[in-house]
Amino acid sequence: MTTTLSGLPTIRAFKVQDLFVRQYYRHQNDHTSAYFMCISASRVLGVTMDWLCVSYLFCVTLFLMVYHKDLESGSAGLAFTLAMGLAGMAQWGVRQSAECETQMVSVERIVEYSGLEPETEPTDSVQSPPREWLQTGRIEFVDVSLRYPNRAELALNGLNLVFTGGQRVGVVGRTGAGKSSLVAALFRLHPTGGRILIDGVDHRTVPVGELRRRLSVAPQEAIVFGGSVRHNLDPFDEHRDDRLWEALEAVQLRQALLEMPAQLAHELTDGGANLSVGQRQLLCLARAILRRSRILVLDEATASVDPETDALIQRAIGRHFAAATVLTIAHRLHTVIDSDQVLVMDAGRAVEYGPPHELLASSESVFYGLVAQTGPQMAAELRRAAKQAYDERRSGDHRLD
Repeated sequence: MTTTLSGLPTIRAFKVQDLFVRQYYRHQNDHTSAYFMCISASRVLGVTMDWLCVSYLFCVTLFLMVYHKDLESGSAGLAFTLAMGLAGMAQWGVRQSAECETQMVSVERIVEYSGLEPETEPTDSVQSPPREWLQTGRIEFVDVSLRYPNRAELALNGLNLVFTGGQRVGVVGRTGAGKSSLVAALFRLHPTGGRILIDGVDHRTVPVGELRRRLSVAPQEAIVFGGSVRHNLDPFDEHRDDRLWEALEAVQLRQALLEMPAQLAHELTDGGANLSVGQRQLLCLARAILRRSRILVLDEATASVDPETDALIQRAIGRHFAAATVLTIAHRLHTVIDSDQVLVMDAGRAVEYGPPHELLASSESVFYGLVAQTGPQMAAELRRAAKQAYDERRSGDHRLD
């Protein structure tokens, strides 16, 4: 139900309401069948226990009548009363044991989660970076490899790259090429081989909490927490309200929030269900703008938004992250065609790296093939956009000289 509600715009756009209604009925029937079976089993257990209790009382009564004929009526009544109480306790105990076994599933999950190994780092090699660290946003990958748990193949295999500070780098490739693994390695989500140098500092020597505070990421599924808008923008209460309003103004959410009675105190539901998909993504971008990070990672951040919101996000990034290193992971090539550099990945390796226009100049390049797969008309538009961005960048460099 929750998944269907969150995907209503997509369902209506493709006009598959009837398909999902049938799926809902099928799932509802399965749920009703399981629930009815649970109730039936409970009733059968109750009837069975009642028959056992009646049989037990019958045996007690028969025993008293046959073997204790001379027993006083008071003693017989006391024995019969205690037998009835014991039968009731037995029935209650069986029901509670069944309920306890059902509820133990939650306890088992808690025990499983509590047994997860926390993120640890060697204390002898970790030290807080200097305050002036991360000023340029230069990233260097030196023979970096990454393997996910329970996987035999490497997600990243001997990666050697340098991202110059202040550049916009687009990362493209087919599914499973290692694009998201690049982000996982950068944020130290999994152990890696080799070294990743950020402004000349090995990122493994930086405390993991400090490292992730210095970087910003806008994922495809925007993260919105239950709570106020203020809490979502500034969860650690590090900024004044005027800074929050400036960040909201940068992504054009200020006016929408001013129309709400509570404004910054407006309560958001968990997951941001009371915001549109575009508004959730803009809120995440406002969070990154507020932090003024020198490195911003966009992991398919515009894949689920409309073209107008996509253009708004690109303008905000160009305005507020002009001096930052921006890594854009995308399937839609038009979002990275105007980047300074494009990294093409395949099987965890960097197969091509260079300006988009230069990569498109060779019909043998992998990037050329990816662009050609979009169709003749779209490919022509992408090549034209890459050439225009390349010329504008060169003319800007000449003016600076």
